[in-house]
Amino acid sequence: MANITAAMVKELRETTSAGMMDCKTALAETNGDLEAAIDWLRKKGLSKAAKKAGRVAAEGLVAVESSGHTATILEVNSETDFVARNEQFQAFVREAAKIALMGKGTVEDLEAAHFPGSQTTVKDRLQELIATIGENMTLRRVSKLEVSKGVIASYVHNVVTEGLGKIGVLVALESEGDVTFLSTLGRQIAMHVAATNPVAVDASGVDAATVERESNILREKNAGKPENVMQKIIESGLKSYYKEVTLLEQPFVHDGSKTVAQVLKEAESKAGKPVALKGFVRYALGEGIEKEEAPDFAAEVAAAAGTKA
Repeated sequence: MANITAAMVKELRETTSAGMMDCKTALAETNGDLEAAIDWLRKKGLSKAAKKAGRVAAEGLVAVESSGHTATILEVNSETDFVARNEQFQAFVREAAKIALMGKGTVEDLEAAHFPGSQTTVKDRLQELIATIGENMTLRRVSKLEVSKGVIASYVHNVVTEGLGKIGVLVALESEGDVTFLSTLGRQIAMHVAATNPVAVDASGVDAATVERESNILREKNAGKPENVMQKIIESGLKSYYKEVTLLEQPFVHDGSKTVAQVLKEAESKAGKPVALKGFVRYALGEGIEKEEAPDFAAEVAAAAGTKA
């Protein structure tokens, strides 16, 4: 008989949201094998969260939260948009974003954090929600921005409720200038980021793999050209690419006659001090998640009947 420890019971409970005594019994029945214990609980109908863990969660909410010179952005996924409009889910996302503001800006740190005045961790509370609402949910990602002086502006697109929506953006402006002006400017730039989805602040922030891929595309398009000519073509092509995808070189959506860099330079006179764009984060709900295709019920019925849809 395996020695069933409190840590083993806790881990099984976190995974399944089953009761403590049920978890202890399951581990005893399976000689301490966690995976077998999960299956045991499922067979008994006692596991509420584990059976939902494999479902694709690509809906949900993006939250932004800020305090002084610090701000955080968080994405929490659910299976359906219906759950994203659930008040319990919204309250969890909002509170988790506030907790993330005090943390290290990682999912692991946030999961282990406790709700204020409670022994319940964020991870525990999410498991409870899964069991209560009946859908898989995940803390997908979290980021944190800080400045020593200035502002971190935010913008939420497709707002569901205050601070929660489908696209969230943070923009960090470091400056000793007028805070009210900086806040307005920062929000305008955050709206720009939401609309244009830049990949980096400037060319130095574009990852090497992306630069190599773009260079190879240019090389293939101009195959046969002398190498000295090819280098000039690649250099020119990359400059054009950076103008499209880097924030500072993009035409400002609020005034297409100026780049974001030019807008920032002109802003210094109004702010009264130099203004530096130190970074940004943009989360679009569900981006990069491979969603399951909705079943073609007409085709399924036709196939079952032996006819074409």
